[in-house]
Amino acid sequence: MCSHVHDPHILCPQCDLLVAIPEIAVGQKAKCPRCHTTLTSRWKEPRRRPIAYAVSALFMLLLSNLFPFVNMKVAGLGSEVTLIQIPQVLVSDDYASMASLFMILVQLMPAICMLSIIILCQGTSMPSHWQISIARTYFRLKAWCMVEIFLAGVLVSFVKLMAYGDVGVGTSFYPFVLFCILQLRAFQCTDRYWIWQQVAPAPKLERPLRVGESGLSQGLRSCHCCMAILPVDQKTCGRCETSGYARRKNSLQWTMALLITSIFLYIPANLMPIMITQVLGSPMPSTIMAGVVLLWSEGSYPVAMVILIASIMVPTLKMIAIGWLCWDANSNKQIDRERLHVIYEVVEFVGRWSMIDVFVIAVLSALVRMGQLMSIYPDIGALLFASVVILTMFAAMTFDPRLIWDRAVMKSAKEPQDGGK
Repeated sequence: MCSHVHDPHILCPQCDLLVAIPEIAVGQKAKCPRCHTTLTSRWKEPRRRPIAYAVSALFMLLLSNLFPFVNMKVAGLGSEVTLIQIPQVLVSDDYASMASLFMILVQLMPAICMLSIIILCQGTSMPSHWQISIARTYFRLKAWCMVEIFLAGVLVSFVKLMAYGDVGVGTSFYPFVLFCILQLRAFQCTDRYWIWQQVAPAPKLERPLRVGESGLSQGLRSCHCCMAILPVDQKTCGRCETSGYARRKNSLQWTMALLITSIFLYIPANLMPIMITQVLGSPMPSTIMAGVVLLWSEGSYPVAMVILIASIMVPTLKMIAIGWLCWDANSNKQIDRERLHVIYEVVEFVGRWSMIDVFVIAVLSALVRMGQLMSIYPDIGALLFASVVILTMFAAMTFDPRLIWDRAVMKSAKEPQDGGK
């Protein structure tokens, strides 16, 4: 890795404002003065701390898969399950797609990200194209790690099962909680701007920069992968070799296409059963809303509210918000850009939490297997709902938040803006 070279300029990836970054002290962070997005942070021991967290997280993940994770007893019959058995049970029920989601989002992607942090921060010599590939992979996969969401789903499953029997945690539960915490800390301590400065120096610009103005007005664009500042007509980044444009190509069209598809799937996802509970040989299909009503009637008000908010309100409000953002980004009327940006950040953050109900079903299906006495199976509604969550996440990712600000700073630059839509 190359030594750190201080490059005092960043184009804000959210609003395209050119910001001069001063030398910041340990524990401080630099934010965009217009949209308040965190641009870079400085951590104490930026190499050793992320490595320590990542190595510890991987060790805890290994322990989490070696021993029983949760257990349950009903009428003298006991059942326990390990983490690795959850996808095995889903595959046996012909739900290989849900099993794949669990393995990818809860185990595989987090493990790859932790390994990437260790490699990127250790500072050993390595071919630059390997470093670049690892860094690109890490920053693309990071948003899809859902360990904390799965853990929340496990806790919700406990509350659901308490009405039927005794629920307990196994030896692996505690390492998994530690894995969740350590993974979040490793992500928090790994600064994207700092990492790319260590991988390779940013390409030099042979032109003056005007701080406080948008990059588009100066003929500049930001690489969406490594944050390098490039000429607007340069399609391939000289540092990470990622192809890009001044604005995400066909951003609004892709966002609307994904949004409309998710709406069409959301209707059957709520009408069709997400799981089947078999008690004494009698199957009882359950939709998302029926599960909320059942929890509320049994007095589990907090859990009922969590499921209602995460599985009903959040997806609905997220789809409305994405449609609103697309409409206003393509509008010439006066709008509150700062408020729209806050809405975008909320949409991007909370959307993934809707996956909690899918993980609840995965845990229940794997744990509750007691023959004719009581068994739980996933149903088609769970797969449709998972597809809705993934599609809305992609819709938020394809939306370019810089379009919100473009018309406020460059009303005359119609051609570059239209190219981004």
